[in-house]
Amino acid sequence: MLTLNFVLRNLARHPLRNALTVLGIAISIMAFGLLRTTVEAWYVGVSASAANRLVTRNAISLVFPLPVAYAGKIRAVEGVRHLSWGNWFGAYYVDEKNFFANFTVDMRSYLDLYPEYVIADDQKAALMRDRKGMAVGAKLARRFGWKPGDTVPLKGTIYPGDWNVVVRAIYTGRYPNTDETQAFFHWDYLNERMKVDQPTRADHVGFYMVGVDRAENAARVAGDIDARFRNSLAETLTETEQAFQMGFISMSEAIIMAIRLVSGIVIVIIMAVAANTMAMSARERMGEFATLKALGFGGGYVALLVTGEALALSLLGGAAGCVLSVPVTRVIAHVLGDYFPVFLLSGETLALQGAAAAVVGLVAGAVPALRAR
Repeated sequence: MLTLNFVLRNLARHPLRNALTVLGIAISIMAFGLLRTTVEAWYVGVSASAANRLVTRNAISLVFPLPVAYAGKIRAVEGVRHLSWGNWFGAYYVDEKNFFANFTVDMRSYLDLYPEYVIADDQKAALMRDRKGMAVGAKLARRFGWKPGDTVPLKGTIYPGDWNVVVRAIYTGRYPNTDETQAFFHWDYLNERMKVDQPTRADHVGFYMVGVDRAENAARVAGDIDARFRNSLAETLTETEQAFQMGFISMSEAIIMAIRLVSGIVIVIIMAVAANTMAMSARERMGEFATLKALGFGGGYVALLVTGEALALSLLGGAAGCVLSVPVTRVIAHVLGDYFPVFLLSGETLALQGAAAAVVGLVAGAVPALRAR
């Protein structure tokens, strides 16, 4: 209690200087957390992936399609429990700036394979009845003000032309990391039109989504699927859903590394600021430390006081930074929802923020404590 009393009294000696130091640490810890959250938002597709789902695509590139006739052969592979297929559609709404993720899928099997998309029973029934029906995420619906029954004109890019679809269902995410900014409509609608407009593109899909009976069988099932189409005109590459998502993230690896580097630099800078504050405080009190030692307090105890003061300053700033991170994250999620469908402050990030604050305090107090000792 005596040591704690010393530390708290010393914190109050220079209220303005210490308050500014706490504020600087708080802002830095908050920035560190937001940068970490940005990196996690990039990986949200990976974290949302299921261990028992595979993706089969053309072995050359995702750009090249696969025949829809492959579906029967894939279903026959031992261990395949669910199968669906789809295409990246790549359309936009009215203007190119209104771009969002949109796919054509075999709707019934797709929703069976992805239970994380929660749809009300009446809306799901309406979606299945309407060949032009579309399911949209709750965030996407709020963005454009869509509601069930609205006709949405889409401008095709990969599949040129005007495509009128009808919002029949609005899905919500079963889990916090479920993307609610996507839209899905029936693959049959696309295929029927391709048979008329571009017959050579009909009866082809961009990828197959495969549900495996058990996650431990995923590697074997993937190998069996690819073996069935080896030496065919369209060989396949089957990988876990997580690996498939990582393939897209790897394209932005340089950006992600830069964000990680900046987050580390932020901590180093505030560490230098805190160390400077503690060095000034220690220099001002060298006479007091000498008095304490003359009264019988050891050098280790004097060093503990300095270290405790640095740690207290840093932890106060860290706590404030963690508290500030919560509302700021919500604001960013709202403003940048189109770019980061899921922007959540995780428990792991909060723990790292607390650990970073503790490290800053210990490192900042180390040299002044040794001098005081």
